[in-house]
Amino acid sequence: MKKNKHMARDIVLSVLLAGCFCAVLAYYQFDKSTSHSYAISILERSAIYAVVAVSMNLLNGFTGLFSLGQAGFMAIGAYVTAILTIPVAVRPSVYYMNGIVPWLENVHMPMLPAMIVGGLAAAGIAALIGIPVLRLKSDYLAIATLGFAEIIRAFLAAPMMDRITNGSYGLNNIPGYANIFQPMAIAAGCIILMLLLINSSYGRAFKAIREDDVAAEAMGINLFRHKELAFVISSFFTGVAGGMLAVFMRSIDTKTFQVALTYNILLIVVLGGIGSVTGSIIGSLLINGGQEWLRFLDEPTSVPVLSALFRPGFRMVIYSILLMVVVLFWRRGIMGTNEFTWEGLFGLFKKKKRGNPAKGGNA
Repeated sequence: MKKNKHMARDIVLSVLLAGCFCAVLAYYQFDKSTSHSYAISILERSAIYAVVAVSMNLLNGFTGLFSLGQAGFMAIGAYVTAILTIPVAVRPSVYYMNGIVPWLENVHMPMLPAMIVGGLAAAGIAALIGIPVLRLKSDYLAIATLGFAEIIRAFLAAPMMDRITNGSYGLNNIPGYANIFQPMAIAAGCIILMLLLINSSYGRAFKAIREDDVAAEAMGINLFRHKELAFVISSFFTGVAGGMLAVFMRSIDTKTFQVALTYNILLIVVLGGIGSVTGSIIGSLLINGGQEWLRFLDEPTSVPVLSALFRPGFRMVIYSILLMVVVLFWRRGIMGTNEFTWEGLFGLFKKKKRGNPAKGGNA
């Protein structure tokens, strides 16, 4: 009975929180001021990066596979989504140098199906790549996946791909989101699906492999099959996130998906907590928001003492120092391996109350 009451309370509180969040989004969406449009772009980018971070956490944090190929799979999803969503009427102005191959000339899809196709394309490439690389471990796996990501990026820009990906010229005129609720809903759907997977029997097998692959194999878990499955699923959602990024940016080229993008995603995962879905979401908000909210540090000031510091580039210095402080004091990340729960939040307040007991006591 008590458990049912707690569950009902958690559902009501979650619905209220979601309603408040949607109300804030609606306020920012329909107020077209410059500051609000800027805030919307930060929230959209944070939602996209949260999907990639959770998918990376599914592989690195929950399965124990250190992969650095996220930028490559994002590139696949982004290019497939962009090619399929660019309106047929404007394609001649996009492929103005070499034209487009005839079999793609009239192929067009709505945004969401195109993202799913982009995710499936990334998953298909991951299935092929996974056969050789998933037999490696630790740093060797990271180096191999990083190398494959660069190969994918170079292949997309290769001259033989000019009539498909437009080569080094990139793609533009990609239709954007109609409102902020579209990327938020897609991101929420992707994260919920990954959360359900993590809490399923497959998720428990992934965690067993992370803890001790020898013991997991002794218990009857097929190591290669489950590693391949985690790799493919993670790549699928990474590809979907790449498609979301393409729609957000409205134009892409291969420079968008350099190694620095993977490192940025890894930073989000480590900061939030390796093995925590909630931590990845919080980390995405902090990383994307922090980089923009500290932008005032790049602007010159008339204060004599600060004039030597406030200049372009000072923002990233302060930002890096703040990250170092967080990592030093929270070595396991902000959330560690924990997830947000209402029970945990209420328990935190109870601990604070107990921390100030009344004076006096037994002699």
